[in-house]
Amino acid sequence: MTIEEARIFAEKWISSWNTHNLDDILSHYAEDIEVTTPMIRIATGGEQSTLTGKQAVANYWATALKKLPDLKFELVEVTTGVHSVALYYKSVMGKMAIEVMFFNQEGKVNKMMAHYT
Repeated sequence: MTIEEARIFAEKWISSWNTHNLDDILSHYAEDIEVTTPMIRIATGGEQSTLTGKQAVANYWATALKKLPDLKFELVEVTTGVHSVALYYKSVMGKMAIEVMFFNQEGKVNKMMAHYT
């Protein structure tokens, strides 16, 4: 992925989240998506930090979007790696985030790990 392709992806990804349209958000992800983030534990009150499968992730994000009706992400920087991007952005609750996303051969994110300040 070139840096230009990564920037285009990042802008579309941020825009999807800022619309709060779950179908649009999910369009970036593969059916076998694996999401690891400390926000899962915070949002669910559990001990789990990883969700696997698009339906499990969709259920979690639907709940999160209801809890955070004013969610708005602001992109700061985009970096590229091998079949991956890392997005640095202003997230929820005043936190800064870095999300590393890995892409499958169809160009869909199949693994994502988030880090927060």
